[in-house]
Amino acid sequence: MTGTIVNVLLFLLIGWLLAGRLLPAKGVWMITTNELKKELGKRNVQYIDVRTPMEFNANHIRGFKNIPLYELKKRIHELSKDKEIIVICQSGMRSTKAGKLLKKLGFKQVTNVVGGMSAWM
Repeated sequence: MTGTIVNVLLFLLIGWLLAGRLLPAKGVWMITTNELKKELGKRNVQYIDVRTPMEFNANHIRGFKNIPLYELKKRIHELSKDKEIIVICQSGMRSTKAGKLLKKLGFKQVTNVVGGMSAWM
């Protein structure tokens, strides 16, 4: 009986930890690539691609600025908290992390592209 309770608690803990990493941060909007196509070119939006420079150089969407996730915190001064930020990566995992970080750092309007560049193609 005790072993079953421990297993259930362990399972719940692992599930909670995974959900925290994979789910978007509170207040981060999610859009599809079709919705992104309608948003591209808006003046008061910052478009950020958080993939590596090599990934970005191989293929990117015109108008997006490359700030790799691992550099985002130290390059935060390049972004305005007064403008919306739309974040993309390859699959949506890194941009989800970037969205969480941006919200923690006080950015109000953060949007993540679901599926990333994989869904764009």
